[in-house]
Formats: sequence, structure tokens, C-alpha cells
Amino acid sequence: MTETPRKATCHCGAVELEVTLVPAGLGTIRRCDCSFCRRRGAAPVSARLADLKVVKGAENLTLYTWGTHTAQHWFCATCGIYTHHQRRSNPEQYGVNAGCLEGVNPRDLEPVPWSDGVNHPSDRA
Repeated sequence: MTETPRKATCHCGAVELEVTLVPAGLGTIRRCDCSFCRRRGAAPVSARLADLKVVKGAENLTLYTWGTHTAQHWFCATCGIYTHHQRRSNPEQYGVNAGCLEGVNPRDLEPVPWSDGVNHPSDRA
């Protein structure tokens, strides 16, 4: 099944994305238990880097990164909602907050699988 572009917004509407998910679409949803993701609590779905466009509010996005700086997490500077991040597990993809996708309630996608971010291979010496 071919995914069609979807609209994603932060809570206040200052940031709007257009995103086409990878072919498995909403089936890519997962949570991570790394120190950051388990506190954030969002469940992202997958998109290729070229398949996400910031339609509105690029100047309102705030970047958070730490550790290896591979993962780049973007938030709305006004309402604080995490919209997307460039993945550490696959830097060729974005994780897009499923809760920001128009018409999607992550609760409807339960059970959401977990990834082992605590023991991520990039963190091994």
C-alpha cells in the first residue's frame, strides 16, 4: 500500500509538517526506553528524510540533542510539543510523533512495541 502525504501539527498550530510515511505506515509505531524517550513518552512512526517537509513554522522549531548528537529532536518553541526527530537507530529516517498526525490517535494503535534504547549499539565502547 502506498502512503499518501499526511499533515502533522504541534498543539498550538505554529508548526505544520507534510509527511509521507514509509510503506508500512502506522505499523512502524514504537516507543523507546532510552533516558530521553521514556520521559517524553511519545510514540513515533517512520518517514524517510526526503519525505518530511516543514510547511509552516520552521523558525518556531527548537532542536534538542545530546550524547552522540546523532538523534536530533525537534519541538515547537511555543507549546513544547515534540513533532519529529532524526533517528539514532537509522539516521536516514525521521521518527514522527504519531500524536501530531491529523486524524490519528496513538491509543487506537495499541499495543505499541518498545525498542531497547537503554542498550543502543551506539553507546557501546
